[in-house]
Amino acid sequence: MMPSPMDPGPLLDGDRVAAFHADGFVTVDRLVADDLLAPLHERFDRLFRGEFETGIEPDEVNWQEASGDPTLTRQLCNGWRADRLVAAVVMSPGFGEAIAGLAGWPGARIIQDNVLWKPPGARSVGFHRDNAYLDWYRPQEMLTCWIALDRTTAAGGTVVYARGSHRWSPEDDPAMEFHAPDDHLAPVEVAARDEGASLELVPVEVPAGGGSFHHGWTWHGSGPNATDQPRRTLVLHCGSSEARFHRPGFGRGNGPVYSRYAHPDHDRMDEAHFPILWRDDGYRTPLLDILTNTL
Repeated sequence: MMPSPMDPGPLLDGDRVAAFHADGFVTVDRLVADDLLAPLHERFDRLFRGEFETGIEPDEVNWQEASGDPTLTRQLCNGWRADRLVAAVVMSPGFGEAIAGLAGWPGARIIQDNVLWKPPGARSVGFHRDNAYLDWYRPQEMLTCWIALDRTTAAGGTVVYARGSHRWSPEDDPAMEFHAPDDHLAPVEVAARDEGASLELVPVEVPAGGGSFHHGWTWHGSGPNATDQPRRTLVLHCGSSEARFHRPGFGRGNGPVYSRYAHPDHDRMDEAHFPILWRDDGYRTPLLDILTNTL
């Protein structure tokens, strides 16, 4: 048996929940156990070499060892399809319960994970808001658990949040460029000016195994990695267990990628592709326990 992720439920005490709602994010010093870190580092090596344990490619493969630009942050989306250890972490019912509680949902389903690796010298990731990419399902809401697999620092290109920006208007976001823009701060600076709000940027500096939760409308991005240490991160993006496909949005945001899992005769999101991690009636997609019990 592989080591299991820690249950984050007890870590989200009343003060942290209050901080999340006030700021649009909250940091946590421990989300996965120390003995999980080295195995996950090894899985990152495999995934970015194109070695997919399950034989199934992730939904998005944006960097591979033989061809990727060494100055870019390496990214895969839905690594859970390709690797069972990644799946065991992001499919934790404890994460699902914590996310659903913060969001006020009856349950949480995975929409997408991100396997992110920012090596020394890698360039920035542009500021953006996750919900802006989600016109393909309703409710258009996401809540994210960001798990650091290395110690994070401001100089090392950790994620940075704009405090309170989840309360800014969700309409008419400025243009957002994700991978290595010339000015990664430009979109959030424009948004703050348009909102008439002060811009307070907060880097997430946590030990390896720590991380954060953030609201889908919270502006966030990261600067370049100016250190000699890598920054590897596993990110879990969830929507409500009641989320449904929204066909008018299939051509926008990341809809062209994930709308391929839609059915022609109904709007339900298939649990084979968007499993339910936790629901308040005790339900959890049966596939998940079968998957994690094979580790």
